[in-house]
Amino acid sequence: MSLYKRFSLFAAGIFAVVGLIFLFFPNAALVFFNHISAYFGLSETPLQGAGFYLILAAAYMYLVTLLAILMYRNPAQHIYPFLLAHAKLASSILSLFLFFIYRPYLIFLANFVIDGLIGLAALYFYLKIRKTGLSGNA
Repeated sequence: MSLYKRFSLFAAGIFAVVGLIFLFFPNAALVFFNHISAYFGLSETPLQGAGFYLILAAAYMYLVTLLAILMYRNPAQHIYPFLLAHAKLASSILSLFLFFIYRPYLIFLANFVIDGLIGLAALYFYLKIRKTGLSGNA
C-alpha cells in the first residue's frame, strides 16, 4: 500500500474518531488540554459544552473524514488532497491567529501544529499527484 493511501486511511480514521469525540463528548478535548496548560504557563480554555459551534465542528470533521476516504479510494484524483490541505491549513492559521489575538490557549497552539502538519502533508501529496501522477511508492 502506498504512503499516500496509508496516510489517507489513517487520516480518515483519526478524523472520524475526533469528530465523534466532538459530537458525543464536547468538552473532552478542552478538559485534556486544560490539564496540561499550566505546565506551559497558559490559561485554561473555558468549557462551552454543546451548542451551535459543536454542530460546525462535527460537520467539519465529517467533511475532512470524507475527503480522506475519497483520497484513499481515488488516489489519482488531486482535488481531494487539495481540498483537505485548504481545510487543515485554514484551521491551522486561524488557530495561530486566535492564539495571538484572542487568548494564548494551549489548544489553539496544538491545533496550529497538528492541523498545520496534516495540511502540509496533504499539500505535498496534492503537488506530487498534480505534477507526476501517483506512483506506487507515493
